[in-house]
Amino acid sequence: MSIKKVQLLCALAFVFSNNAWSHSSDTESLRAAIDELRTDYETRITALEKRLVAAEQNSRSAPDASAPAPTLRGDGAASAFNPAIGVIFQGQAWNYAGSPDEDYFVPGFPFGGEAGLIDEGFAIAESEINISANVDDKFTAWLTVPVVVEDGEAGVEVEEAWIETTALPAGLSARFGRFFSGVGYLNDKHAHSWDFADQPLPYQAFLGDQYLDDGVQIRWIAPTDLYIEAGAEVFRGSRYPAAGAARSGAGADSIFLNIGADAGNDSSWLAGVSHLRAQSVDRSSGSADEPLLFSGDTDTTIAQLVWKWAPNGNWKQRNLVLQTEWLWRSESGFYALPDSSPFAYKSDQSGWYLQATYQPMPRWRYGARIDALSMDNIAGFFAGSSLASPVDDPMRYSLMADWSNSEFSRLRLQFTRDEAASRHQNQWGLQYILSIGAHGGHSF
Repeated sequence: MSIKKVQLLCALAFVFSNNAWSHSSDTESLRAAIDELRTDYETRITALEKRLVAAEQNSRSAPDASAPAPTLRGDGAASAFNPAIGVIFQGQAWNYAGSPDEDYFVPGFPFGGEAGLIDEGFAIAESEINISANVDDKFTAWLTVPVVVEDGEAGVEVEEAWIETTALPAGLSARFGRFFSGVGYLNDKHAHSWDFADQPLPYQAFLGDQYLDDGVQIRWIAPTDLYIEAGAEVFRGSRYPAAGAARSGAGADSIFLNIGADAGNDSSWLAGVSHLRAQSVDRSSGSADEPLLFSGDTDTTIAQLVWKWAPNGNWKQRNLVLQTEWLWRSESGFYALPDSSPFAYKSDQSGWYLQATYQPMPRWRYGARIDALSMDNIAGFFAGSSLASPVDDPMRYSLMADWSNSEFSRLRLQFTRDEAASRHQNQWGLQYILSIGAHGGHSF
């Protein structure tokens, strides 16, 4: 019962109790008192009802503080936008002790794809625009658009454009579109996440820096404590080390297996093996003016091992990373030298690199890398050409130091002793890498 009702009843009880001793002449004054109480009560009830209506209207227009905020598509900081958009800026200044030959090549390993020396002097490197979002509860999508400058003219390319499933059962996922192959450890990593300004020699010689193509990929992650990932891919086969979209537009395929785990509280490791099979029709390599054309089959096998250490898993304070890969390639087919008929070609080649990066304190990292190539002796028609076997195994030695003001900016100094080409030389480079907007975390 409300307070006002209690007050009214008490007043009435008081009035009627006084009536027992009052004269009938007081009836009019009692009625006047009752009317006054009734009017006051009704006025207060009306005011309370108006306040209740206003409160209900305000509660409907204001968000409920106890309810969870609406979820946007995306993950982490990227969920602030739909889609998540980020831009990577890269630039460099490179100097060679004595200008490099315009026809620079590694004997026995004519480069194809995007492989080759970094341009000398000041230049902006590839800048990336990344766009990503969940499409719905079944798919996610990714687009990478680099802005490149070639021969003084700017251009826009489509580097990656793929969709991937997010709801397949049993640890399965499928990716469709244009993407970096999952073979090897470095192949699917974007340039801004490399520990050095360039790729190791085996990646340049065997994969044209990185193998990127249109195709489909199936991955499976085992439901075990030990990390086990297996995958298979089929590609169009239009990019180095394939060419010509052979086999009706399915000219390359691959399989890969990765296994990893933690080792105590401080360390973790990842090991893997992969195989890429590619068919080429008039694959171009070597000099752009007088290219070598290869038609035939290429098989590339890669083995990798990565070990990471950080005290108590505190990666930001101090860490060490050791990684190595061994690549083996077998090619069989026909090479057409400039202004000549095709000649039969068969060769087994191998390459490896070993690198270490150490962060002794926040922001500063130091690294060292050795990379090398080797091959069978090639004689006959190819003697005296860029396909002839080198006198010594091509090798390079690189040192780097970089400083990161935050996870979004990095400055790097690199020195390389290049003993891969017939002309040995020292190379110095400065590089900057900055990112704005949304940017997802890098893989292991």
